[in-house]
Amino acid sequence: MRDTRPLLLHSDFPPVHRASLETLQVNLGYLCNLSCVHCHVNAGPHRTEQMDRETIDALLALLDRASIHTLDLTGGAPELNPHFRYLVREARALGVHVIDRCNLTVLLEPGHEDLADFLAEQQVEICASLPCYVQENVEAQRGKGVYDLSIQALQQLNALGYGAERMLNLVYNPVGPVLPPPQEALEAEYRRELKQRFGIRFNHLMTITNMPISRFGSVLLAQGQYTEYMHLLRENFSQSNMETLMCRRLLSVDWQGFLYDCDFNQMLDLPLLASDRRRHIRDLLSTLTLDEPIITGEHCYGCAAGQGSSCGGALDA
Repeated sequence: MRDTRPLLLHSDFPPVHRASLETLQVNLGYLCNLSCVHCHVNAGPHRTEQMDRETIDALLALLDRASIHTLDLTGGAPELNPHFRYLVREARALGVHVIDRCNLTVLLEPGHEDLADFLAEQQVEICASLPCYVQENVEAQRGKGVYDLSIQALQQLNALGYGAERMLNLVYNPVGPVLPPPQEALEAEYRRELKQRFGIRFNHLMTITNMPISRFGSVLLAQGQYTEYMHLLRENFSQSNMETLMCRRLLSVDWQGFLYDCDFNQMLDLPLLASDRRRHIRDLLSTLTLDEPIITGEHCYGCAAGQGSSCGGALDA
């Protein structure tokens, strides 16, 4: 697989400085029951990397000590980590808001039949990947049969109060090297189509730009579309997105406990603070300060293009 990393390291992207730290986004491992074309972590069923209990306990110690109010769990499929439920229970007991980045189909995997009930019991917010409301587009990105399973999982979540009193957000990724359409208008389409066809309700739609790294980046290179896509991102750069970039209020933690400015920097192995050693979650328990500039690269144009893109959707919706 061809790697875009060497092409992204040197950039004229404007400087970014951190504001207050509000969210820890934690990658619990690269194991996933799907292998999506747009996946920027190259996750899949054959990956073995998983966060261990010792590192999870260090995370919990930090949450207990610091004023971080949101724990954002991602992967792979974060629910496949054997310590997922332990982490969720303990974080919720500390009063921390927990977000689960869920691919929906994992709720129907053998051995996880009670997972939706657990998430509802713990009042976990779910951000569920559904890259389109059209079956053909979903399966082009995520594989045959995924659409029907996703609809079934959404109906299961609705039956538990998700999409009403429990927060259920859907996540849209474009099919191919294009920017997402306006988030508000697309949300209305999703809401209409899913309600009319399946009776499904949800709270919000988040539109996220495909990042030119890992699996999606290699596809761009293989199809000769990398240069054109980067030109698209640069041409649509919006200065108004700079103040609300997610990296200004978030730290990313990899499956080993090492720290990065964002999930994309994590995948590109661009460590926090550009130091001569990687910083670990244990450093936050001691004396690490976070007043250094955020490490940026060409991929950052993906977050600042058009309406902007973050793990919470468009920045300028």
